[in-house]
Amino acid sequence: MRDFKKYYHITAPPEEVYIALTNPFTIELWTGEPAEMSTEPGSEFSMWEGSIVGKNLEFEEGKKLVQQWYFDGQPEPSIVTIKLHPEKGGTSVELKHTNIPDIEYKGFAEGWDNSYFASLAEFFDEKD
Repeated sequence: MRDFKKYYHITAPPEEVYIALTNPFTIELWTGEPAEMSTEPGSEFSMWEGSIVGKNLEFEEGKKLVQQWYFDGQPEPSIVTIKLHPEKGGTSVELKHTNIPDIEYKGFAEGWDNSYFASLAEFFDEKD
């Protein structure tokens, strides 16, 4: 099991980034796929046609979300924590993803960079 931690810059205020990460209609706008999402702790979520599924654990509006991502047969929960920090010109997004199966690590690291946060950054850059 491995952990991944990285910071990303998004050119929007934390409140807007939070909505983009938690509102299913906004998620669909930046992913191009229908999403199931709720800000209710304990609710299940699904994104990218079910390639990302899990359970929502904790929310702090405009500041933080914590999710458990599901992997088949994984003994320990894989936890994704996203914290939003205001900074000049937008938001610094602090991502920490724990307990990624070794065999999945490279794909997830690339996915965070090239799909998840690249799509989110592009969504906000297009709004300007």
